[in-house]
Amino acid sequence: MIKHFLSFEWKQFVRASYFKKGLFVKIILALVVLYFSAIALGLGLGAFYIIKKAMPESDPLVVVSNYLMYWFLFDIVFRFFMQQLPVINVKPLMVLPVSRNQIIHFLLGKTIISFFNALPLFMFIPFSVILILNGYNVLGVLSWLTGLIFITLSINFTNFLINKSNTVFYVVLTVLVGGIGLEYFHVFKISQPLGAAIYGLYKFPLAVILPLVLLLVLYVVNFKQVRSGFYLDDVVSKKIKEVETSDLSWLDRFGTMGPFLKNDIKLIWRNARPKQVLMVSFMFLFYGVIFFTNEKYEQMPAILAFAAMFVTGGFLISFGQLIPSWDSEYYKLLMSQNIKYKTYLESKWYLLAVVVVISFILSTPYLYFGWKTYGMIAAGALFNIGLNSFITLFGGALNRTPVELNVKAKAFSNMQGFNPTQMLIAIPKLVLPMLFFYVPYKLINFEAGIIALGLSGILGIVFKSFFLNQIEKIYQKGKYNTIKAYAQKH
Repeated sequence: MIKHFLSFEWKQFVRASYFKKGLFVKIILALVVLYFSAIALGLGLGAFYIIKKAMPESDPLVVVSNYLMYWFLFDIVFRFFMQQLPVINVKPLMVLPVSRNQIIHFLLGKTIISFFNALPLFMFIPFSVILILNGYNVLGVLSWLTGLIFITLSINFTNFLINKSNTVFYVVLTVLVGGIGLEYFHVFKISQPLGAAIYGLYKFPLAVILPLVLLLVLYVVNFKQVRSGFYLDDVVSKKIKEVETSDLSWLDRFGTMGPFLKNDIKLIWRNARPKQVLMVSFMFLFYGVIFFTNEKYEQMPAILAFAAMFVTGGFLISFGQLIPSWDSEYYKLLMSQNIKYKTYLESKWYLLAVVVVISFILSTPYLYFGWKTYGMIAAGALFNIGLNSFITLFGGALNRTPVELNVKAKAFSNMQGFNPTQMLIAIPKLVLPMLFFYVPYKLINFEAGIIALGLSGILGIVFKSFFLNQIEKIYQKGKYNTIKAYAQKH
């Protein structure tokens, strides 16, 4: 039966309408996988000798065991945002004489075949081989390696639960934040007992039973949760849920743009994919902390300008790049109405601009780093409103890939709506702010760079009508091709 399941999966993969369209993306992802695999392999091969050279008095195995807590913490967070959980089309199978248990076991087994589970092996296996070559107990090393594999798979099934249950998500989040808080404020170094426990897998090989039991428990919990809703009635019946309404009448003051603004706000509020993107865009507010707290970037002000643009441009970059794909499910209806294309585009511009302003207000804590830093963020916000917004809208005219609003996929890893053209459009978004800042900075001073960056955005706002007219012509020219593209189901 497993052979049949694998055959179905392969046929579904190669026969899908999006197979060739997504081939470029798959090649890029494959290169990314190879890149990170090479880095992990290098760390695995070199970690023992690096630690021996830097800390000759320390046992490399003890050092690695103590720091593995941070790796597992990163693994949990990374999986939550990036790992796309596998799915299987169960409707045809439910009416066939196929055991539900076999289907569920196959589904859970698919989660094991993942790059996120394979990546640690590129580090742990070479490191374990080097340990054995340097005289460490073979049984102890194999127990340590096997235990880490069980822990990695346990994180895999924990992520499955987190994605399926809000309760589990909040419990895991509370534990992680609590542990980090205790470690950061030196209340209790939770890394020490956890490191000792991981090292104990080497000292006491029978201890490998503990992570194995944890893995089996998580597998059983996942199995029961999936099986509890594995009924044909649940799959084919339509769920009735109460839709929350809100008074958006205050948007009527925007005239003909009001209905579009209301539609976008409701779209974000009611659908899974836009909500995920909104959450991701909020995280961009913390992007500047990486750069503004690092002294080495003070010698690279152009990079600081790049970071300042990102602080307020999260929504514009993540949500804006999929305009007008967000409306793909009813785009034909929109285009059949007696409305001006410019009005539609202008409503999108106002939405992006308002969120940039809100992001700038939320970035006020960056005043802690000084007025120069905050001035750079302000200039980056003006650049986002005055230029990046129009570049984003222009890119939308070339993006004809539809988006399903309620596909519960990871906001980072979901490539639905992705177009290789977006990669080219992203270049001026990233390069221009650095260029506008760096040239005046080099010729005059730091303040001149901030003024030039902000002024470029102000000029864009002044000539808003001109830019929108030019972009409207491009949208009008490709209108029917866009409608045709959105009509194709992936």
